[in-house]
This record gives sequence, C-alpha cells and structure tokens, in this order.
Amino acid sequence: MKKKIYVTRRIPEIGIEMLKAKKDFDVKVSPYDRVLSSREIIKNAKGCDALLCLLTDQIDGKVLDGIGKQLKIVANYAVGFNNINLEDAKKREIMVTNTPGKLISKSVAEHTFTLMMGLAKRMVEADKFMRFGKYKGWGPLLLLGSDVHDKTLGIVGLGNIGIEVARRAVKGFGMKVIYTDIKRDKNFEKEYKAKYATLPELLKNSDFVTLHVPLLKSTQHLISTKQFKMMKKSAFLINTSRGPIVDERALVSALKSGEIAGAGLDVYECEPKLGCTVFDKSYFKNAQNLIITPHIASASTETRSEMAEIAAKNIIVALSGKTPPNLVK
Repeated sequence: MKKKIYVTRRIPEIGIEMLKAKKDFDVKVSPYDRVLSSREIIKNAKGCDALLCLLTDQIDGKVLDGIGKQLKIVANYAVGFNNINLEDAKKREIMVTNTPGKLISKSVAEHTFTLMMGLAKRMVEADKFMRFGKYKGWGPLLLLGSDVHDKTLGIVGLGNIGIEVARRAVKGFGMKVIYTDIKRDKNFEKEYKAKYATLPELLKNSDFVTLHVPLLKSTQHLISTKQFKMMKKSAFLINTSRGPIVDERALVSALKSGEIAGAGLDVYECEPKLGCTVFDKSYFKNAQNLIITPHIASASTETRSEMAEIAAKNIIVALSGKTPPNLVK
C-alpha cells in the first residue's frame, strides 16, 4: 500500500518532485495559494502518513488526531516550529522536523543587513522623497543618516543566523559585536572579537540590535517597554525572527517618543495583520523611522528550494523507518 503525503501549500517544485519520485508515495498538494484552516487540513490530510506544513499552519492535538494514528511525521517548511504543539506530537509519537539549511542563515542575514542599511541611510525616506518630487537640489543637511562601519552591533541569539550576521558585520563593515545567548561561544568570540553580555548590557551599548531567537514562552515580548528604555536614542532595532518577540505597542511608543531611532521589521506580532490594533497599524503605515517587509527574509529562489529539498528528505527518511536528519522532537 502506498504511503500518503499531504502538502498544505505549494512549495518549490524540487521538493514535490523528490516526493513524487518515490514509487511507494502518493503525494497530494493543496491547490489553494493560501493558509488552510485546521478543518481543511484534517479533511485533506486524513489517513496520511506524513504532513508537510508551513509556519502559517497551526498543528495541535486536534489536527493530529483528525489526520489519524498512521501519521508518522510532521515536516515543517521553516526553521522555526512554534506553529506546532510539540507536546501534542510527542504524546502521539509523531516526529516533527524543520528546515535549517545552509542557505537560509545566509539569506536571513542578508535581509537583516538590508534592513540595517536601509534604516541607517534612510533609503525608504529618500526613495519617497524623490518619487514625490520633493528633491530641489543637493543640500548639506538633506536626509542625514547614520554610518554603519565601526558601530556596535548587538546580536540577541547566537544561532546560525546570528553568526552569519556577525560575519558580515565584522568582515564587511568593521563593526564591533556584542552578543547574548543562553550559553557563551568562546570560539565565536575569538574569531570575531565579540564580547558576551547580558541582555541589558547589550541593549545599553549597541547602535543596532538584531533579534535571532526562537519564539518560546520565555522569549515572547522579550523586547518591551523596559528594554526600549535601556537602548540608545540613536539605536535601531531589527527583527527577522518572530513577531511576538517584540511588544509592538511598546515599540510604537518607543518610536513615537524617540526612545529609539528606528526599527526594521520582517515579522509581526499579529501576523499577517500589520499591527495588532488600529493604533499600531496606522503608525506602521505612516512612520518614517520604520521599514517593514512581508516576512521575506528567506525569500530567495535558492534558499526556498533548499528548504523544499530538506523537508522532502525529512519525510523520505522518516517513512523509511529511520530518524530524519532535522528532528526537533
């Protein structure tokens, strides 16, 4: 009997082709280019041996039970896995995997730097300035920004992405790096002349603060009113990890009051909503000291294709009775 695999949304073809190439696999892909409801996932994945889902799919015990006891693996097409209830999966002896490829760290690091540079050089403001015909000629005080070279970068969370950001900061721009994490990495410190610090120390001394931690109970609203008050008034905050790590109401307040100079966001607390309240949404749409992008930090053809390959491989290995390479549980 063929093993059934359900994919909740179309991903790069290379991953789908890898699965379809297995003669004992029956692969079904959702025809809808949108997020499926839990009810839709259950209906379409019922009886499946593997579920390939996205970070926008909420997978809990109810969904797992609805799919059935034959389900062996939930392969998440993302590095993070906060959309999956790991305890519910563990109780049902279902494997959960993610896609931490070599390219994704580099892509997210590049996007992080894009936001940093855009903020420092006021690129979005300058673009609008030109498009709306406001440029009347060069001026010595026109749209003064900030330099990036020789500044201090604070990295919150030293995983693969944090390390890639540090590499670009130190070797590309001669920046000083301080970092905080649940444990020290002395090899990293030696290679990048980086300093380990507590979060308060990092916030007080950084010109740019970039977030690269997973979304856990302990990291939700990790950056809120208290933390913004610790930052330099000239500092910029970058978030390409998960939205709820930043308290958006506190962020808007900090930006409006000048507690920090600006922020670059690729993720949002109430995603896909832009702002959890009308107040936040209005500010996000009009703020000059804020750059916002629609969760595209890993959105390169190369990276998303690699993620598709990894997700497919996780399923192939798991359904062969072996432990998949990217088991998170």
